[in-house]
Amino acid sequence: MTTTQEAIQERFAENRTPSDMCGFTLMNNQVGVIVAQVLKNLPNVTVTYLPSMIRVDGKTRFDVIYADIDEAAGEDEGWFNSAEFEESMSTHYGRMIHEDDRTIMVANPEDAAESLGFDLQVVR
Repeated sequence: MTTTQEAIQERFAENRTPSDMCGFTLMNNQVGVIVAQVLKNLPNVTVTYLPSMIRVDGKTRFDVIYADIDEAAGEDEGWFNSAEFEESMSTHYGRMIHEDDRTIMVANPEDAAESLGFDLQVVR
């Protein structure tokens, strides 16, 4: 096998180690750009701009606070909400918790269990 083939296999190899990461992709449009501009200011979030989408990756947990998006867009309070967010987002990984004023992204299911109503009891 050539070095190039080995590098490709290594890059795309399966890795089941928890990453402690969560995130989503946004459409690269007016709303997606505003959301990305707000979130890139969070200390544990990385935003990557791609030709047709914007990737948002966060370590452990981050909150998409709707009022912050309203303000950045110059819109009235309540303009950005979970429906607007879902319309701009195409995929996500980690756990997503929608609340009235924000969407919370959580990497580890255990950290979201109470909010999502999961029972983490071991069943035997």
